[in-house]
Amino acid sequence: MTENDQGNVPSRQRKRFPGISSRAYEHPADRSALVALRKLSGFDTAFKALSGLLPERSLRLLYLSDSVRVSDAQFSHLNDMLRDACYILDLEKVPPMYVTQDPKPNAMCIGLDEPIIVVTTGLVELLDEEEMRAVVGHEVGHALSGHAVYRTVLLFLTNLALKIAWIPLGTVAITAIVTALREWFRKSELSADRAGLLVGQDVRASMRGLMKIAGGNHLHEMNVDAFLAQADEYEKSGDLRDSVLKILNVLPRSHPFTTVRASELKKWSESRDFQRIMDGHYPKRSEDKDTSVTDSFRESANHYADTVRTSKDPLMKLVGDIAGGAGDLAGDLGGRLRNRFGGPGQKADGGPAQDGKGTGGEAGNGTAGDGAGHGQSEG
Repeated sequence: MTENDQGNVPSRQRKRFPGISSRAYEHPADRSALVALRKLSGFDTAFKALSGLLPERSLRLLYLSDSVRVSDAQFSHLNDMLRDACYILDLEKVPPMYVTQDPKPNAMCIGLDEPIIVVTTGLVELLDEEEMRAVVGHEVGHALSGHAVYRTVLLFLTNLALKIAWIPLGTVAITAIVTALREWFRKSELSADRAGLLVGQDVRASMRGLMKIAGGNHLHEMNVDAFLAQADEYEKSGDLRDSVLKILNVLPRSHPFTTVRASELKKWSESRDFQRIMDGHYPKRSEDKDTSVTDSFRESANHYADTVRTSKDPLMKLVGDIAGGAGDLAGDLGGRLRNRFGGPGQKADGGPAQDGKGTGGEAGNGTAGDGAGHGQSEG
């Protein structure tokens, strides 16, 4: 990134989002959980009170003692990207950032009192400037959403589950909690990918970065469109057995599969929600306190219902067909009951109305059937 004489301003001008709320880019399932947690008075305070039990202090000391802290003097290009990302997303306090020696490409944002960002040398060496900018924006998005608090708790619970594994049934409750947290965290990764796109504002660079994480630094051997085609094939291929295997494969993961992340990000980049943000229309941080928990959960439920309806996965299609069949059955049963016991345009014994028109029950049956089917799908 080249700098001009006026300070930390990139040569390629990008839009800034003053006062933007993380709700603008959060995945519906991620947003509903965060809105609910933010409404719980003292939630973060209670977790921070447990900081002595969590590995945060140890991790901070570890990175401070055995990694390189990003600054104007060390990895200055990453420091410029970090400050730029915080400027675009209007994050007032720039979190500390460390580069740690690890050939595996990875990055994370952790911490209770103050989030810290860690990137590995494998990632720094793998990505070009624009791809790395999206990753830094991804981690700043985690910080803005407050994901670092909940990720740290997830790490703690995962370690706790390992320590008490010898106790009969001791891990059952914790395993259930960890499984639920992992599902939420996978959605939080999709949120952070969106934040990375808002910072980089180059969807092809975001796609390339994900593709390199999956296939390494052989860009001349890879193709973004073919990579996205893999995601489509993964979603719709196979039978019910493959669908079950997909679920089992993803359960222990904290991140969605890379092709899935690329596909989800591309869909969001083409959505009206993204365009509205780019046009300057987005929820503000100052409005977060007035956000409805009920509305957030309704959006999340609608998202999952829509996913079932539109999914090409064999198991999800079966679920959708069953839901639709149940709706049709309910509608048919409702129509029969109205015909038998009376309804609009019907006498109590199910016979024709006095005006001689017998179509009221038929029309009512059709409408009820459609409505019940729709209601089942939405639920």
